[in-house]
Amino acid sequence: MCLTDNSNNKNKEIRLIWGLSIASVVVYINLYLVQGILPLIAETFDVDISHSTLLLSVTSFAMAFSLLFYAWLSDRVGRKPPLMISLYLLLLTDVLMIFVADFSVLVCLRLLQGVLIAAVPAIAMAYFKDELSQASMLKAGGVYIAANSIGGISGRLIGGALSLHLHWQQVIMVILAISIVGVVMVHYLLPRTQFKKPDRPRVRQRVFRAKDLNGFLVHLRDAKLRQIYLVGGLAFLVMVNQFSFIQLHLMSAPFSLGRFEVTLIFLCYLSGTWASYHSSHLIKRFGRRTLFRLSLLLMFLGSLLTLVDTGVFICLGFLVTAFGFFLIHSGCNAWVTHRAKCHRAKATSLYLCSYYLGAALGGPLLMPFWHHWGWGGVVLGSSLIMALLSLVLLRLTNNESMTVPAHASSS
Repeated sequence: MCLTDNSNNKNKEIRLIWGLSIASVVVYINLYLVQGILPLIAETFDVDISHSTLLLSVTSFAMAFSLLFYAWLSDRVGRKPPLMISLYLLLLTDVLMIFVADFSVLVCLRLLQGVLIAAVPAIAMAYFKDELSQASMLKAGGVYIAANSIGGISGRLIGGALSLHLHWQQVIMVILAISIVGVVMVHYLLPRTQFKKPDRPRVRQRVFRAKDLNGFLVHLRDAKLRQIYLVGGLAFLVMVNQFSFIQLHLMSAPFSLGRFEVTLIFLCYLSGTWASYHSSHLIKRFGRRTLFRLSLLLMFLGSLLTLVDTGVFICLGFLVTAFGFFLIHSGCNAWVTHRAKCHRAKATSLYLCSYYLGAALGGPLLMPFWHHWGWGGVVLGSSLIMALLSLVLLRLTNNESMTVPAHASSS
């Protein structure tokens, strides 16, 4: 009987990890699809290519604040229902996008998609914490973050490749088909949750109570968590926007690459995928303090390598930067989940809110550097942000031990 129970628990854990990882791939394909087809969008809707980047910004911005809503909702009604409903509604928005003929309508749909996409990242880590053993938690987080990067890479590359041969509507149809398969798999894989709804009083319960807001305030009062949130936001600000501006640099002289060729730079995310997958082992071996500081150094060195301005050094630089960033992100994500003893979904959503706000705000912050000094200016602006990030990291990890104790293996 004991062996059977252990086998069932192990199978449930594997299904949960696979289910949430596939859900992550689906939402990140939909999120980053437009980054690989910006020239096609500009041509189809007759807008400037720089104006078409609004489609990614509004989605990231809507996603950032929607994370807070799903954190509150999943702590009230459970993890699986809001996650699955959001995925099915996301499929509906993909269907609607096929019939869009006006750019402003497309912007509105992308904003709605940002609201729906937020459900998976807002709920996933709390879902893991509810269902997994301490020994499985850190590994699951690494696999999940790796799935994030695979979804991001796939969305950009699939979109870029399809845009060479298909019309706008046909590209969306292919993405819709991929998403349908993924959502059906998620529905089948996700096991029944152990989450228990909070006890309801006999009197009629209000939709929103002060206690719900207090769940967010508990984490915002924690100085260590605030610093972790800031680290994630600043690191992603640099990472995602460097990948955006390098495409513009590679499309101009002397490189003059085509619209699909420039999307191949996103293959450099694969070093981050590897780093995420192995992050649990690296954290336990070297400790947070050493790993975080080394990761930031790698991001800085990777940025400097791109200034050599050859294809080889640009690719090498982005491989190094992605490796460093994803170690920071995996470490922050797991640290937040471990540190939050209650209202876990709210703790994770606050981290991801900061994370995606960094993505949304980074473009406007780095744009003046791009206009004045080109790619070298972007590296300069990124270096200034990383200098600020280093100060936050030093304060965050100053009192951390060199190694992660055994009882904190899920941190």
